[in-house]
Amino acid sequence: MEKNIYKPWRKIPDDIKFEDLPPCPLSISDKGSIGNTGEWRTFRPVINKDKCTKCMSCWAYCPEGVIYLDDNDELCIDYTYCKGCLICFHECPVNAIEKVREEI
Repeated sequence: MEKNIYKPWRKIPDDIKFEDLPPCPLSISDKGSIGNTGEWRTFRPVINKDKCTKCMSCWAYCPEGVIYLDDNDELCIDYTYCKGCLICFHECPVNAIEKVREEI
């Protein structure tokens, strides 16, 4: 069985109503919900760990849910399922994500 590398969602306390939560661009997707899509990419997003502030914008905007924190609290991308849409690249406020052309 594959090791689950994704952090679990935190439960919202029962006394907080949905209307009280701040608006956020969060989509809750399943890893690889339509299968192995990593071969579709023309460009791959690469996180520059020196520039990354761990603001989690890339994680919040990733439509495939393939950005995660590893055991060392470093942001990583699961390239097996990353389609290369580069939304993370465009949304990173500190330009810590580079787009690198895939090799054939």
